Amino acid sequence: MARGGRKTAVSRSLGASLAPTPVSSTVPTPLSSAYPSTYASEVEWDSNSELMVASMASLDLGDMSMVTSNRKAKPVKAKPFPFLELPSELRCKIYDFHFGNVDEVLDLDPANYKNVHNKLRILRVCRTIYAEASHQFYSTHAVRIFPCHPGRFFKTKKPLLARLNRRQRSCLTSLELRLGPGWNRPPRGWVVNEALGLKDCVNVRHLTVFVECDPSDGVFNGFRRGEGFYEGFSRGLLSEVLAEMPHLDRVYFDAWSSVKKSGAMMQGLLEVVSCRGLKICWGRERGWTDQDDEPEVKILTLEDIMGMIAKDIPVMA
Repeated sequence: MARGGRKTAVSRSLGASLAPTPVSSTVPTPLSSAYPSTYASEVEWDSNSELMVASMASLDLGDMSMVTSNRKAKPVKAKPFPFLELPSELRCKIYDFHFGNVDEVLDLDPANYKNVHNKLRILRVCRTIYAEASHQFYSTHAVRIFPCHPGRFFKTKKPLLARLNRRQRSCLTSLELRLGPGWNRPPRGWVVNEALGLKDCVNVRHLTVFVECDPSDGVFNGFRRGEGFYEGFSRGLLSEVLAEMPHLDRVYFDAWSSVKKSGAMMQGLLEVVSCRGLKICWGRERGWTDQDDEPEVKILTLEDIMGMIAKDIPVMA
């Protein structure tokens, strides 16, 4: 203001007053809350800083609680079952249950890869399980000496017994010799030699001889290769098998229902076993006993029936 009470005009070009504008401490500005300003007092900055730190602390705690709630629980690692700490008798029962759906008689079969190979994977676990499970498997299953499954294995020169190693053959307790397949032309692979491995079967105590057919029967007339050919081949094959297995003490005979004990086929086989002093037993399929064979049933032809009628003989007599 000029002397004499006159007002001094201020040019608008000078802009606003250069005096600082007071700022309330209760209303924080973005500038004052984020960065300390020369326009804010020390008291105002301290109070705003405390508010900022408190808000940040609450935000961090809230975010951490949200992350913790959304995080999945860490899975607890399962401990392996102490299988080898079980008693050996109980482990053998478990092996029996594991191999339960495998056929009693093992043979070369295309289905072995699906039914048997998958079961034998248990042998890869460790040496102890290999020793126990392999002995349990081979000691409770019989092995067919020569393959009988029709197909590419029937004429193989390396039967299943020859494919096993020496230790596996030593675990065997039972073998089966099936006679009848190839009765007119036996496969060339049906030969008893050193490669077959019968001498390694030191724990085999009984042999099962299963006869599927008897070519000496009249129904084979006109079809057999020669009179008594297959009967002689079967006797020679059985004799060679028994010669390689001195530890045998008995032979089980079994057959299909069409085979008769009194036929030339069975009589020749029984004679071979009797000459070696082995005990003869009977299988459950045919149901034979130590008694004599069942009486022969004669099939009547039309001429027989007409002759019986002419003589007044009852046909059902």
